[in-house]
Amino acid sequence: MYDNAVAQLVARKYKEEPLKDFASVNSNTKLSDLNLNWRERDLPERERTKHVHRLHPYLGKFIPQLVEIFLRKYRPHLVYDPFCGCGTTLVEANVLGIDSIGTDISQFNVLLSKVKAEKYDLKLAEGELHDILKRSHDLKIKSHSDEKINKVINTENEYIKAWFAKGTQKDLLAYLSLIKEYTYQDLLRIVLSRSARSARLVTHFDLGFPKKPQTEPYFCYKHGQTCQPVNEAYKFLYRYTLDTIERIKEFAKIRTKSSVAVYHADSRHVELPKDIDMVFTSPPYVGLIDYHEQHKYAYELFGLKNNDTREIGPAKNGQSEQARKDYIKGINDVILHTRDYMAKDAIMAIVVCDKFSLYNPESVGFKSIGRVERHVNRRTGRSETAFYESILIWQKK
Repeated sequence: MYDNAVAQLVARKYKEEPLKDFASVNSNTKLSDLNLNWRERDLPERERTKHVHRLHPYLGKFIPQLVEIFLRKYRPHLVYDPFCGCGTTLVEANVLGIDSIGTDISQFNVLLSKVKAEKYDLKLAEGELHDILKRSHDLKIKSHSDEKINKVINTENEYIKAWFAKGTQKDLLAYLSLIKEYTYQDLLRIVLSRSARSARLVTHFDLGFPKKPQTEPYFCYKHGQTCQPVNEAYKFLYRYTLDTIERIKEFAKIRTKSSVAVYHADSRHVELPKDIDMVFTSPPYVGLIDYHEQHKYAYELFGLKNNDTREIGPAKNGQSEQARKDYIKGINDVILHTRDYMAKDAIMAIVVCDKFSLYNPESVGFKSIGRVERHVNRRTGRSETAFYESILIWQKK
Protein backbone atom coordinates (compact mmCIF):
# COMPACT_ATOMS: atom_id res chain seq x y z
CA MET A 1 0.00 0.00 0.00
CA TYR A 2 1.09 3.60 -0.41
CA ASP A 3 2.85 5.50 2.36
CA ASN A 4 0.70 7.07 5.04
CA ALA A 5 1.01 10.63 3.67
CA VAL A 6 -0.51 9.63 0.33
CA ALA A 7 -3.27 7.63 2.03
CA GLN A 8 -4.18 10.60 4.23
CA LEU A 9 -4.22 12.99 1.26
CA VAL A 10 -6.53 10.72 -0.70
CA ALA A 11 -8.74 10.15 2.34
CA ARG A 12 -9.24 13.91 2.78
CA LYS A 13 -10.28 14.29 -0.85
CA TYR A 14 -12.53 11.28 -0.51
CA LYS A 15 -14.68 13.21 1.97
CA GLU A 16 -15.18 15.98 -0.58
CA GLU A 17 -17.43 15.84 -3.62
CA PRO A 18 -15.59 14.16 -6.51
CA LEU A 19 -15.70 15.31 -10.12
CA LYS A 20 -18.96 14.37 -11.83
CA ASP A 21 -19.25 16.84 -14.70
CA PHE A 22 -16.63 15.27 -16.98
CA ALA A 23 -17.53 17.52 -19.92
CA SER A 24 -16.39 20.52 -17.85
CA VAL A 25 -12.76 19.38 -17.97
CA ASN A 26 -10.58 21.32 -20.39
CA SER A 27 -7.01 22.51 -20.88
CA ASN A 28 -7.40 25.05 -18.07
CA THR A 29 -8.44 22.45 -15.50
CA LYS A 30 -5.74 22.10 -12.83
CA LEU A 31 -4.54 18.62 -11.94
CA SER A 32 -4.71 19.61 -8.28
CA ASP A 33 -8.45 20.25 -8.68
CA LEU A 34 -9.19 16.75 -9.98
CA ASN A 35 -10.87 14.79 -7.21
CA LEU A 36 -11.24 11.33 -8.75
CA ASN A 37 -12.14 9.49 -5.55
CA TRP A 38 -15.52 8.21 -6.64
CA ARG A 39 -17.70 6.22 -4.31
CA GLU A 40 -20.28 3.79 -5.58
CA ARG A 41 -23.03 6.37 -5.27
CA ASP A 42 -20.94 8.90 -7.22
CA LEU A 43 -20.08 6.61 -10.09
CA PRO A 44 -22.23 3.45 -10.05
CA GLU A 45 -21.16 0.26 -11.74
CA ARG A 46 -23.56 0.73 -14.66
CA GLU A 47 -21.65 3.91 -15.58
CA ARG A 48 -18.22 2.34 -15.16
CA THR A 49 -19.26 -0.52 -17.45
CA LYS A 50 -21.41 1.40 -19.95
CA HIS A 51 -22.07 0.23 -23.54
CA VAL A 52 -19.22 -1.90 -25.01
CA HIS A 53 -17.00 -1.54 -21.95
CA ARG A 54 -18.72 -4.63 -20.56
CA LEU A 55 -18.82 -6.80 -23.66
CA HIS A 56 -16.45 -9.18 -21.87
CA PRO A 57 -14.96 -9.41 -18.34
CA TYR A 58 -11.36 -8.27 -18.05
CA LEU A 59 -9.29 -8.14 -14.88
CA GLY A 60 -7.08 -5.13 -14.25
CA LYS A 61 -8.76 -2.59 -16.52
CA PHE A 62 -9.17 1.08 -15.64
CA ILE A 63 -12.55 2.76 -15.77
CA PRO A 64 -13.49 4.76 -18.91
CA GLN A 65 -14.06 7.97 -16.97
CA LEU A 66 -10.32 8.23 -16.23
CA VAL A 67 -9.56 8.16 -19.94
CA GLU A 68 -12.27 10.68 -20.76
CA ILE A 69 -11.05 13.20 -18.18
CA PHE A 70 -7.44 13.27 -19.33
CA LEU A 71 -8.29 13.20 -23.03
CA ARG A 72 -10.54 16.19 -22.44
CA LYS A 73 -7.77 18.03 -20.60
CA TYR A 74 -4.99 17.44 -23.13
CA ARG A 75 -7.14 17.01 -26.27
CA PRO A 76 -4.63 15.15 -28.48
CA HIS A 77 -5.01 14.54 -32.19
CA LEU A 78 -3.63 11.00 -31.88
CA VAL A 79 -3.52 8.98 -28.65
CA TYR A 80 -1.60 5.73 -28.24
CA ASP A 81 -1.98 2.94 -25.69
CA PRO A 82 0.99 0.51 -25.72
CA PHE A 83 -0.81 -1.82 -23.27
CA CYS A 84 -4.29 -1.48 -24.74
CA GLY A 85 -5.74 -4.52 -22.95
CA CYS A 86 -9.50 -4.55 -23.51
CA GLY A 87 -9.53 -1.30 -25.49
CA THR A 88 -10.84 1.25 -22.99
CA THR A 89 -8.54 4.05 -24.22
CA LEU A 90 -9.44 3.35 -27.85
CA VAL A 91 -13.19 3.36 -27.28
CA GLU A 92 -13.16 6.57 -25.23
CA ALA A 93 -10.91 8.31 -27.74
CA ASN A 94 -13.32 7.44 -30.53
CA VAL A 95 -16.30 8.82 -28.60
CA LEU A 96 -14.41 12.13 -28.25
CA GLY A 97 -13.49 12.21 -31.94
CA ILE A 98 -9.79 11.45 -31.37
CA ASP A 99 -7.79 9.04 -33.55
CA SER A 100 -6.21 6.20 -31.59
CA ILE A 101 -3.74 3.32 -31.82
CA GLY A 102 -3.36 0.39 -29.45
CA THR A 103 -0.95 -2.52 -29.24
CA ASP A 104 -0.98 -5.59 -27.05
CA ILE A 105 1.09 -8.76 -26.80
CA SER A 106 -2.07 -10.78 -26.10
CA GLN A 107 -3.94 -11.96 -29.18
CA PHE A 108 -7.16 -12.22 -27.18
CA ASN A 109 -6.83 -8.63 -25.95
CA VAL A 110 -6.42 -7.44 -29.54
CA LEU A 111 -9.50 -9.43 -30.58
CA LEU A 112 -11.55 -7.90 -27.78
CA SER A 113 -10.35 -4.35 -28.46
CA LYS A 114 -11.19 -4.61 -32.15
CA VAL A 115 -14.66 -5.97 -31.45
CA LYS A 116 -15.44 -3.15 -29.02
CA ALA A 117 -14.33 -0.39 -31.37
CA GLU A 118 -15.84 -1.85 -34.57
CA LYS A 119 -18.52 -0.12 -36.63
CA TYR A 120 -21.35 -2.61 -37.24
CA ASP A 121 -24.20 -2.97 -39.64
CA LEU A 122 -26.53 -3.35 -36.67
CA LYS A 123 -29.29 -5.17 -38.53
CA LEU A 124 -26.83 -7.72 -39.91
CA ALA A 125 -25.02 -8.16 -36.60
CA GLU A 126 -28.26 -8.66 -34.67
CA GLY A 127 -29.51 -11.15 -37.25
CA GLU A 128 -26.30 -13.16 -37.13
CA LEU A 129 -26.24 -13.24 -33.33
CA HIS A 130 -29.79 -14.59 -33.16
CA ASP A 131 -29.25 -17.01 -36.06
CA ILE A 132 -26.14 -18.71 -34.70
CA LEU A 133 -27.74 -19.01 -31.27
CA LYS A 134 -30.70 -20.94 -32.68
CA ARG A 135 -28.67 -23.03 -35.10
CA SER A 136 -26.08 -24.03 -32.51
CA HIS A 137 -28.82 -25.11 -30.09
CA ASP A 138 -30.48 -27.18 -32.83
CA LEU A 139 -27.12 -28.69 -33.74
CA LYS A 140 -26.51 -29.83 -30.17
CA ILE A 141 -29.94 -31.50 -30.03
CA LYS A 142 -29.33 -33.29 -33.35
CA SER A 143 -25.96 -34.56 -32.08
CA HIS A 144 -27.74 -36.86 -29.65
CA SER A 145 -29.04 -38.98 -32.55
CA ASP A 146 -26.55 -38.20 -35.32
CA GLU A 147 -23.08 -39.64 -34.78
CA LYS A 148 -21.58 -37.55 -37.59
CA ILE A 149 -22.68 -34.30 -35.94
CA ASN A 150 -21.62 -35.62 -32.56
CA LYS A 151 -18.07 -36.06 -33.84
CA VAL A 152 -18.02 -32.50 -35.19
CA ILE A 153 -18.85 -31.02 -31.80
CA ASN A 154 -16.52 -33.26 -29.84
CA THR A 155 -12.99 -32.47 -28.71
CA GLU A 156 -9.78 -34.11 -27.54
CA ASN A 157 -8.51 -30.87 -26.01
CA GLU A 158 -7.52 -31.78 -22.45
CA TYR A 159 -8.16 -28.31 -21.05
CA ILE A 160 -11.69 -28.15 -22.47
CA LYS A 161 -12.49 -31.66 -21.24
CA ALA A 162 -11.23 -30.83 -17.74
CA TRP A 163 -12.82 -27.40 -17.27
CA PHE A 164 -16.23 -27.88 -18.93
CA ALA A 165 -18.98 -30.42 -18.25
CA LYS A 166 -19.90 -32.66 -21.19
CA GLY A 167 -23.13 -30.82 -21.97
CA THR A 168 -21.31 -27.49 -21.77
CA GLN A 169 -18.68 -28.68 -24.22
CA LYS A 170 -21.35 -29.51 -26.79
CA ASP A 171 -23.03 -26.09 -26.41
CA LEU A 172 -19.73 -24.28 -26.91
CA LEU A 173 -18.37 -26.46 -29.71
CA ALA A 174 -21.65 -26.42 -31.66
CA TYR A 175 -21.55 -22.60 -31.61
CA LEU A 176 -17.83 -22.56 -32.49
CA SER A 177 -18.34 -24.87 -35.47
CA LEU A 178 -20.74 -22.39 -37.10
CA ILE A 179 -18.85 -19.11 -36.62
CA LYS A 180 -16.96 -19.36 -39.90
CA GLU A 181 -20.27 -19.05 -41.80
CA TYR A 182 -20.92 -15.48 -40.63
CA THR A 183 -19.69 -11.97 -41.40
CA TYR A 184 -19.06 -10.74 -37.85
CA GLN A 185 -16.99 -13.72 -36.73
CA ASP A 186 -14.97 -11.86 -34.09
CA LEU A 187 -18.12 -10.49 -32.46
CA LEU A 188 -19.48 -14.04 -32.24
CA ARG A 189 -16.18 -15.22 -30.75
CA ILE A 190 -16.46 -12.66 -27.97
CA VAL A 191 -20.01 -13.81 -27.13
CA LEU A 192 -18.74 -17.39 -27.09
CA SER A 193 -15.72 -16.52 -24.96
CA ARG A 194 -17.81 -14.62 -22.43
CA SER A 195 -20.18 -17.57 -22.21
CA ALA A 196 -17.31 -20.03 -21.84
CA ARG A 197 -15.88 -18.01 -18.96
CA SER A 198 -19.19 -18.21 -17.08
CA ALA A 199 -19.78 -21.88 -17.97
CA ARG A 200 -16.49 -23.27 -16.66
CA LEU A 201 -16.41 -25.73 -13.80
CA VAL A 202 -15.53 -23.05 -11.25
CA THR A 203 -17.18 -21.59 -8.17
CA HIS A 204 -19.34 -18.50 -8.65
CA PHE A 205 -17.07 -16.43 -6.41
CA ASP A 206 -13.79 -17.38 -8.11
CA LEU A 207 -14.29 -16.68 -11.80
CA GLY A 208 -11.17 -14.53 -11.89
CA PHE A 209 -8.52 -16.85 -10.47
CA PRO A 210 -9.76 -20.47 -10.41
CA LYS A 211 -7.12 -22.99 -9.41
CA LYS A 212 -8.83 -26.28 -10.30
CA PRO A 213 -12.12 -27.50 -11.82
CA GLN A 214 -15.07 -27.61 -9.41
CA THR A 215 -16.90 -30.86 -10.14
CA GLU A 216 -18.81 -31.31 -6.88
CA PRO A 217 -21.50 -29.21 -5.12
CA TYR A 218 -19.99 -26.42 -2.98
CA PHE A 219 -20.98 -23.71 -0.54
CA CYS A 220 -21.14 -20.46 -2.49
CA TYR A 221 -20.01 -17.34 -0.62
CA LYS A 222 -21.61 -15.17 -3.30
CA HIS A 223 -25.11 -16.66 -2.92
CA GLY A 224 -24.91 -17.94 0.66
CA GLN A 225 -26.05 -21.44 -0.27
CA THR A 226 -24.90 -24.73 -1.75
CA CYS A 227 -24.50 -24.44 -5.52
CA GLN A 228 -24.05 -27.02 -8.27
CA PRO A 229 -21.29 -26.98 -10.91
CA VAL A 230 -22.40 -25.54 -14.25
CA ASN A 231 -23.45 -28.21 -16.76
CA GLU A 232 -24.57 -26.14 -19.75
CA ALA A 233 -23.56 -22.99 -21.67
CA TYR A 234 -26.73 -22.22 -23.64
CA LYS A 235 -28.25 -20.03 -20.90
CA PHE A 236 -25.11 -17.87 -21.00
CA LEU A 237 -25.04 -17.78 -24.80
CA TYR A 238 -28.65 -16.62 -24.77
CA ARG A 239 -28.11 -14.01 -22.05
CA TYR A 240 -24.92 -12.58 -23.55
CA THR A 241 -26.38 -12.52 -27.06
CA LEU A 242 -29.11 -10.15 -25.90
CA ASP A 243 -26.69 -8.12 -23.82
CA THR A 244 -24.20 -7.79 -26.69
CA ILE A 245 -26.90 -6.56 -29.08
CA GLU A 246 -27.94 -3.84 -26.64
CA ARG A 247 -24.36 -2.77 -25.96
CA ILE A 248 -23.24 -2.42 -29.57
CA LYS A 249 -26.45 -0.50 -30.33
CA GLU A 250 -25.76 1.85 -27.44
CA PHE A 251 -22.19 2.47 -28.58
CA ALA A 252 -23.28 3.00 -32.19
CA LYS A 253 -25.24 6.09 -31.07
CA ILE A 254 -22.07 7.85 -29.89
CA ARG A 255 -19.40 6.28 -32.10
CA THR A 256 -17.57 8.78 -34.33
CA LYS A 257 -15.65 8.43 -37.58
CA SER A 258 -12.28 8.78 -35.83
CA SER A 259 -9.85 6.01 -36.70
CA VAL A 260 -9.01 3.12 -34.41
CA ALA A 261 -6.03 0.84 -35.14
CA VAL A 262 -5.16 -2.17 -33.01
CA TYR A 263 -1.95 -4.15 -33.47
CA HIS A 264 -1.05 -7.58 -32.12
CA ALA A 265 2.57 -6.73 -31.38
CA ASP A 266 5.24 -6.27 -28.73
CA SER A 267 5.18 -2.59 -27.72
CA ARG A 268 8.97 -2.67 -27.38
CA HIS A 269 9.39 -3.15 -31.12
CA VAL A 270 6.21 -2.11 -32.98
CA GLU A 271 6.44 0.48 -35.75
CA LEU A 272 4.22 3.53 -35.18
CA PRO A 273 3.44 6.87 -36.82
CA LYS A 274 5.69 9.75 -35.78
CA ASP A 275 3.02 12.22 -34.69
CA ILE A 276 1.68 10.71 -31.46
CA ASP A 277 0.90 13.65 -29.16
CA MET A 278 -0.43 11.70 -26.19
CA VAL A 279 -0.03 8.31 -24.58
CA PHE A 280 -2.65 7.10 -22.10
CA THR A 281 -2.03 3.67 -20.66
CA SER A 282 -2.05 1.42 -17.63
CA PRO A 283 0.85 -1.04 -17.76
CA PRO A 284 0.63 -4.40 -16.00
CA TYR A 285 1.14 -4.12 -12.25
CA VAL A 286 4.22 -6.05 -11.17
CA GLY A 287 3.44 -9.61 -10.08
CA LEU A 288 -0.33 -9.19 -10.03
CA ILE A 289 -2.00 -10.82 -13.07
CA ASP A 290 -1.07 -13.44 -15.66
CA TYR A 291 -2.91 -11.85 -18.58
CA HIS A 292 -2.81 -14.83 -20.92
CA GLU A 293 -3.82 -17.24 -18.18
CA GLN A 294 -6.95 -15.24 -17.24
CA HIS A 295 -8.37 -15.94 -20.72
CA LYS A 296 -6.94 -19.42 -21.17
CA TYR A 297 -10.39 -20.82 -22.05
CA ALA A 298 -10.46 -18.51 -25.10
CA TYR A 299 -6.94 -19.45 -26.17
CA GLU A 300 -7.90 -23.12 -26.02
CA LEU A 301 -11.25 -22.72 -27.79
CA PHE A 302 -9.96 -20.54 -30.62
CA GLY A 303 -6.41 -21.87 -30.94
CA LEU A 304 -4.90 -18.42 -30.32
CA LYS A 305 -1.16 -17.89 -30.14
CA ASN A 306 0.07 -17.74 -26.56
CA ASN A 307 2.76 -15.12 -25.92
CA ASP A 308 2.81 -15.41 -22.12
CA THR A 309 6.62 -15.69 -22.03
CA ARG A 310 6.76 -12.11 -23.34
CA GLU A 311 4.44 -10.62 -20.72
CA ILE A 312 5.94 -7.88 -18.54
CA GLY A 313 5.61 -8.45 -14.78
CA PRO A 314 3.31 -11.51 -14.76
CA ALA A 315 2.01 -12.87 -11.46
CA LYS A 316 3.98 -16.08 -11.90
CA ASN A 317 7.22 -14.08 -11.58
CA GLY A 318 6.19 -12.63 -8.22
CA GLN A 319 7.34 -9.35 -6.71
CA SER A 320 10.88 -10.17 -5.60
CA GLU A 321 13.66 -7.62 -6.06
CA GLN A 322 14.77 -9.38 -9.25
CA ALA A 323 11.18 -9.54 -10.52
CA ARG A 324 10.86 -5.79 -9.97
CA LYS A 325 14.10 -5.12 -11.84
CA ASP A 326 12.96 -7.25 -14.77
CA TYR A 327 9.57 -5.55 -14.70
CA ILE A 328 10.78 -1.95 -14.81
CA LYS A 329 13.32 -2.79 -17.50
CA GLY A 330 10.47 -4.09 -19.64
CA ILE A 331 8.32 -1.04 -18.90
CA ASN A 332 11.20 1.36 -19.60
CA ASP A 333 11.94 -0.41 -22.89
CA VAL A 334 8.34 0.20 -23.95
CA ILE A 335 8.45 3.86 -22.89
CA LEU A 336 11.79 4.53 -24.60
CA HIS A 337 10.59 2.89 -27.82
CA THR A 338 7.29 4.80 -27.70
CA ARG A 339 9.11 8.09 -27.05
CA ASP A 340 10.75 7.86 -30.48
CA TYR A 341 7.32 8.20 -32.09
CA MET A 342 5.99 11.00 -29.89
CA ALA A 343 5.74 14.62 -31.00
CA LYS A 344 7.66 17.41 -29.27
CA ASP A 345 6.29 18.15 -25.77
CA ALA A 346 3.84 15.23 -26.07
CA ILE A 347 2.10 14.00 -22.92
CA MET A 348 2.33 10.54 -21.39
CA ALA A 349 -0.27 9.67 -18.73
CA ILE A 350 0.35 6.40 -16.89
CA VAL A 351 -2.14 4.80 -14.48
CA VAL A 352 -0.13 2.82 -11.93
CA CYS A 353 -0.05 1.40 -8.45
CA ASP A 354 3.61 2.27 -7.93
CA LYS A 355 4.02 1.02 -4.37
CA PHE A 356 7.66 0.10 -5.08
CA SER A 357 8.47 3.56 -6.57
CA LEU A 358 9.77 2.05 -9.80
CA TYR A 359 8.67 4.75 -12.26
CA ASN A 360 11.27 7.47 -12.93
CA PRO A 361 10.51 9.91 -15.79
CA GLU A 362 14.04 11.33 -15.98
CA SER A 363 15.54 7.92 -16.76
CA VAL A 364 13.43 7.59 -19.93
CA GLY A 365 13.60 11.11 -21.34
CA PHE A 366 10.55 12.69 -19.70
CA LYS A 367 9.84 15.21 -16.99
CA SER A 368 7.04 14.97 -14.45
CA ILE A 369 4.46 17.73 -14.71
CA GLY A 370 1.92 16.33 -12.27
CA ARG A 371 0.49 13.39 -10.39
CA VAL A 372 -3.06 12.60 -9.31
CA GLU A 373 -3.77 10.13 -6.52
CA ARG A 374 -7.07 8.36 -6.10
CA HIS A 375 -8.78 5.70 -4.04
CA VAL A 376 -10.22 2.76 -5.99
CA ASN A 377 -13.32 0.83 -5.01
CA ARG A 378 -12.39 -2.85 -5.18
CA ARG A 379 -15.36 -4.90 -6.31
CA THR A 380 -13.70 -7.95 -7.89
CA GLY A 381 -14.53 -11.29 -6.27
CA ARG A 382 -14.25 -11.11 -2.48
CA SER A 383 -11.41 -8.55 -2.40
CA GLU A 384 -12.38 -5.62 -0.20
CA THR A 385 -8.99 -4.22 0.84
CA ALA A 386 -8.13 -0.55 0.35
CA PHE A 387 -6.42 0.20 -2.93
CA TYR A 388 -4.85 3.35 -4.33
CA GLU A 389 -3.55 4.25 -7.75
CA SER A 390 -1.72 7.18 -9.29
CA ILE A 391 -2.02 8.89 -12.64
CA LEU A 392 1.50 10.01 -13.53
CA ILE A 393 1.59 12.93 -15.97
CA TRP A 394 4.87 13.19 -17.88
CA GLN A 395 6.00 15.37 -20.76
CA LYS A 396 8.56 14.46 -23.38
CA LYS A 397 11.81 16.37 -22.93
